[in-house]
Amino acid sequence: MAVPLYQAKAEFFRTLGHPARIRVLELLQDGPMPVRDLLAAIDIEASSLSQQLAVLRRTQLVTATRGGNTVVYALSTPDVAELLLTARRILGEMITDQGQLLEELRSGDAKEATA
Repeated sequence: MAVPLYQAKAEFFRTLGHPARIRVLELLQDGPMPVRDLLAAIDIEASSLSQQLAVLRRTQLVTATRGGNTVVYALSTPDVAELLLTARRILGEMITDQGQLLEELRSGDAKEATA
């Protein structure tokens, strides 16, 4: 029996639900990187990074190529970078809305204090 699309989407977003995975994807937006560079850029143990990279490989969000002792990771498609950019825009809008709400709350406090 086929998995419903909404369930597949939920699984996809669960894959993105770890800060280290998001950070790896962000770093790979600038181009392929060897594991040693990823490790240097992310404050994480090597074994944990390896686990997170395995999840990203399994879900085909990244690809890995080996050259000698070096493994280089890359985004599997430019759409992954586009998804991260879209998430950034959404978060920016949410924060802007929250900032406006906070302003309204503060101005309401000021009006109440003078009343």
